[in-house]
Amino acid sequence: MRVSKTLSWLALGGVALTLTACGGGDQKPTTDAQGNTVIKYWHAYSADSPEIKTLEDKVIPAFEKSHPGIKVESVPYPYDDLHQKLLTATAGGTLPCLVRSDIIWVPELAKLGTIAPLSDEMTDFDKIASTTYDGALATTEYDGKHYGLPLDTNTRVLMYNQATLQEAGMSKPPATFDDMRKLADGLKGTGDYAFADNGTSGWNLMPWIWSAGGDLANSDMTKATGYLNSPQSVAGVQLLVDLYKEGELPDIITGAKGGEETSVGLPKGDYATMLDGPWMLPIFASQNPDFQVQTAMMPAGPGGSISVVGGEDVVMTNSCPSKGDAEQFIRFLLSDEAQKDMAEVGQMPVLSTLGSQLTDIKPYYGIFAKQLETARPRLPHPEYPKIETILSTEVQKAFTGDTTVQAALDSAAKQIDGILASS
Repeated sequence: MRVSKTLSWLALGGVALTLTACGGGDQKPTTDAQGNTVIKYWHAYSADSPEIKTLEDKVIPAFEKSHPGIKVESVPYPYDDLHQKLLTATAGGTLPCLVRSDIIWVPELAKLGTIAPLSDEMTDFDKIASTTYDGALATTEYDGKHYGLPLDTNTRVLMYNQATLQEAGMSKPPATFDDMRKLADGLKGTGDYAFADNGTSGWNLMPWIWSAGGDLANSDMTKATGYLNSPQSVAGVQLLVDLYKEGELPDIITGAKGGEETSVGLPKGDYATMLDGPWMLPIFASQNPDFQVQTAMMPAGPGGSISVVGGEDVVMTNSCPSKGDAEQFIRFLLSDEAQKDMAEVGQMPVLSTLGSQLTDIKPYYGIFAKQLETARPRLPHPEYPKIETILSTEVQKAFTGDTTVQAALDSAAKQIDGILASS
């Protein structure tokens, strides 16, 4: 899951809140020539993807057949363009009714007043929410309310090359932090790496911090000091820094150009393990059909085996003039039928209630479903992109040897405290 570019909301926020608040009631429902209500649905599915084909050729027609009088207009945008388009439309009063939003945009949009709290709008919200993974549902929460429903989800699990493990004298993948160190010891001098990852964003670091028993901030999101720089958080990052300094984690962790990507290094056996999402399984099958990737849970530390939640949420704008009809499409998107249709083309469902049906669709979904039972979302804060940039920048200094992990997290926590205090 990509992380959006950091944006300044100061100039836009006041205007957006005012226009959203006064513009919603003035809009009339959009109708077509036959008098059907038209619900615009913005999303970032690429034009040639199997997801958009299934959405437009299967999911939407099925909804329209079962809901006469309502038409859904699918409006795709490139990922980064969609984020900017939402900001522009918020200020200009030209928002659609529904958006498939990246999970890290939801607090930002909620603070701006762009989107409606579905926990207030939908009378059956709790019933629908109870069918979804807890970690995915948590991505919709802001200021005590839920501003969307999870639409699709994912998490990172351990992927490994069995032959490289055996080279290190291990028959099973590393199940704990200690096992990861043993793997690194076993590969010393071979030229192969114990673990590989391609950055120091929250997506990369938080599984290690949480599994070590640490956190980014307190539950109220008012303070990072004492949490991000706690002994537990330091230990989670220290493991990665130690592996790097021992030559058992490649340079791509620091953003070094020209390094071997994880999708290349794992099949070749240059990397023993990596963390990644369900999209990698079809990529490996297509690019390296002779390579049988193996999967396992995130290695556990004192805090357990905790990975990070990715995915998208469906949100409804405050300015939507046809909220009742829009709610009907939200319910349909969260139905077993629609969730399973999208699962067939690789979009992992959010319904924890699907059980064995999930692995019947794609067997590899099973390990991700298991990891999602404990996976957590990144900090659901309106300024999260800025917070993540601070975290990544400071931790990079520990990898390059410019400072210690403790000093890096002390500095990051202090800077993040300032953001949390002013939000």
